[in-house]
Amino acid sequence: MMFLAGVIFFVGGILTTLDLRGDLKWFLILPYVAETSEGAFLGLALLISGIALAVFGILAGMSYSKDRNWYMQELRKANSMEASLMSTESPKKKNGRRKKNNTA
Repeated sequence: MMFLAGVIFFVGGILTTLDLRGDLKWFLILPYVAETSEGAFLGLALLISGIALAVFGILAGMSYSKDRNWYMQELRKANSMEASLMSTESPKKKNGRRKKNNTA
């Protein structure tokens, strides 16, 4: 969600800057206006916040994915332990069943 918000802000910043009339200059793929105006400030703010949100969104997604993988591995370990404990019966239970079966 954070990444998507960042992309939307980034595109909005580019569109806001391109909509301004004046002498546009380009820095790689980022347009900017040399003279100061309210629209130029808004476009710059949207560009910077969009890039920051997109980067932090990617980093947060990677972190949450790592945490989820760890949690799923722990669940698999616990489930395999439980399954192995359920499949092997204790000797007391086996002896108790034999006695009941022999007397019946």
